[in-house]
Amino acid sequence: MSEDLLPIGRFARLCRLSVKRLRHYDDLGLLSPAHVDPASGYRYYRPEQARDALAIGLLRTLDVPLPMIARTLALDDPTGPLTEVRDRQAAELERRRRALDVLERLLVEGLPAPEVTVVDEPARTVALARDTAALDDIAPAMGRCAARLLDVATTEPMVGLFPLDPAEEIPVALAAVLPDGADAPPGTRRDVLVGGPFATALHVGPFDQVGLVVHGLLAWCADHGHTPGTTTRETYLTDPERTPPEALVTRVQIRLEDER
Repeated sequence: MSEDLLPIGRFARLCRLSVKRLRHYDDLGLLSPAHVDPASGYRYYRPEQARDALAIGLLRTLDVPLPMIARTLALDDPTGPLTEVRDRQAAELERRRRALDVLERLLVEGLPAPEVTVVDEPARTVALARDTAALDDIAPAMGRCAARLLDVATTEPMVGLFPLDPAEEIPVALAAVLPDGADAPPGTRRDVLVGGPFATALHVGPFDQVGLVVHGLLAWCADHGHTPGTTTRETYLTDPERTPPEALVTRVQIRLEDER
């Protein structure tokens, strides 16, 4: 055995890692010892392995997952894996910021109890654009849908359609009312928004807080013995490109199945 090998205890002190942690990294194939004594099973490391061990310790303090650390160490340029981690953490930070905004609103206004009315909506012929989105990242999918509806010459506001049942990835749709005789543009299809009675309330504020009004509508349905449908309908009454988020107005509706 080479004399420059360090026993696991000395190597652990050099790298500011515990012996238990080094054994765990070995079991994962993340940092294997340079030599394992076949008789005792004792692990030995080369001094130059300390750089990788220190990098692992540093990246773990930054909440980089172990599989991503393995990718980082395997590449000459770690920019790619670390960029992925940075972007993922930034998205999680933004999700938590939005959740904090909702909590702040609840602290000020209490649990949602919007003013609810029942509106008898007519059926409408629409151009419908569909996409899928992660539950906490719906805006890009809605943007793609809106881009496919730009050529619809309508004066009525667009309508978003979302399933009420939660899932990791959800189907979303955006509808634009078609003028009489108009065709649906490429990337969309002609469809009909069903009419009927809808529990209706207004939401004023950012789109990512519409869920507060949805909660209020469902609570209203429960209080009044109504059976809600499976889809939330959102009608965007203000232009998000010209209106600050806190002033956006959205009409939120859930169909009352028992009132048909």
